[in-house]
Amino acid sequence: MKKIAIIGAGISGLFIANLFRENPDYSLTIYEKNSSINMEEGYGIQLSINSIKLLNQIGFDALNKNEIFNPEKIDFYESIQEKKICDLNISEFNSENCKYTTLKRSKLVEFLKNRLEVNIIKYDHDIEKIEKNNNEITLTFNQNNKIKCDHLIISDGVFSKSKSLISHEQIKPVYNNTIAIRGNISSSRINNINKKNISLFMGHDFHYVIYPVNNKDEFNFIGILHYELSSEKLNNYYLFKEETFIQSIKDKLQNKITDTILDNLTNIKYFPVFVSKNYLKPVGNIFLVGDAFFAFPPSFAQGASQSIEGGYELFNNIINNKDNFYESRVSKVKMVNYRSKINQFAFHLSNPLIIFFRNICLKILTKNKKFLENYLGKIYKN
Repeated sequence: MKKIAIIGAGISGLFIANLFRENPDYSLTIYEKNSSINMEEGYGIQLSINSIKLLNQIGFDALNKNEIFNPEKIDFYESIQEKKICDLNISEFNSENCKYTTLKRSKLVEFLKNRLEVNIIKYDHDIEKIEKNNNEITLTFNQNNKIKCDHLIISDGVFSKSKSLISHEQIKPVYNNTIAIRGNISSSRINNINKKNISLFMGHDFHYVIYPVNNKDEFNFIGILHYELSSEKLNNYYLFKEETFIQSIKDKLQNKITDTILDNLTNIKYFPVFVSKNYLKPVGNIFLVGDAFFAFPPSFAQGASQSIEGGYELFNNIINNKDNFYESRVSKVKMVNYRSKINQFAFHLSNPLIIFFRNICLKILTKNKKFLENYLGKIYKN
C-alpha cells in the first residue's frame, strides 16, 4: 500500500482525499498547519458543470437542495445606473443532474470533510522541510515531527510554503492591483434585479457580483476594486485591520455602488488579491494542485472548479501511473487565466465610448452559440 501525504486541507486537498478514500492501494493523510479548517462561514462560491460532474461522483448530488442554488442566467448591468445590458443563459450547458451551482463555501468544505474519517486530517502540522531521495519523500513538520510518503500532493494555497521548499527558493504570488470586498446581503435589501440569477455590475475600475447561495433567500456579495498598493503597505500585516485604510476603500466605493447595497452588507471582509506569476513543475512523485498550482484573477468564477478538476486529473494520473498531469493542467489553466484577465479588463472599463462598444459586443456575444461554446464550453466541458 502506497502512502500519500496531502499538505493543506482546502477544497482541492479534501476533494482528492475523497477520491482516494475507497482505493485499497493507497493510504493517505492530510496535514493542516492550522488547528482547524477555515470554513469562511457565509461566503459564497460558484461551481460550473465541469466541477459539479466530478463532485457528483462522490455524492454531492445528494446534498440538501435547500443548501444550494441553480441560477439560470448571468445578468450584466452598468453599476451606477443599475441598468441591465443583457443576460447570458448559463443553464444551456446544464444537464438534468449536472447544473451550474452556487452555495456557501462552508457547505462544500463541510460536505468534503464529513465524508472523511476523522483521523485522516492532522492539525497543527506546519511543514518545515521536504526531502526527496529517489522515490521516497521525507516531510519534516514543526516540533521536528517527521513522516515518509510515496506521493506528496501540495495544496496549501496561493501562499504555498511547500512550493518554496521544493524549489529551494522563495516563491511568492504577485499582487493583482485589486482588493476584494466580500459580504452577505439579505434578499429584502436587494431591489431591481432578478433574484434567481447571478447579477454582475460593471463600473470604472470596479465590478461586483450578487448571487443567491441557497434557497433560503441568502445572497453573496463579492466586489473587485482596482487599488494600487506599495510593497511597504503589502508587507504590513495589519493594514487591512486599520480603520483609516478601510475607510479609504469605502470612500473609493462611494461613487461605484449604490448606498442600498453598500449600507446593507453584513459580515464584510476586505483583502488583497494575489495571483500566480509562473508555473512550477515539481519532479517525480511531488504534485501541486489548486491555488498552489496556479491562482487566477477572480473574474471568471473558476477558482474552486479548477481546484476540483485539477484534483480529479491528478487522482487519475497517479492511479494509472501516467506522467502527463502537469502538461494537461497547464494547458487548461492558461485558458482560464487568459479569460479571467479579459473579463477583468472588460468589467473595469472607464472610457464612455469604449463602454458603449463593449455593451454592444456583450449583447451580441452572449447570444452567439459558437462564441459561447468556445469561450465557456471549452472550460465547462472537462
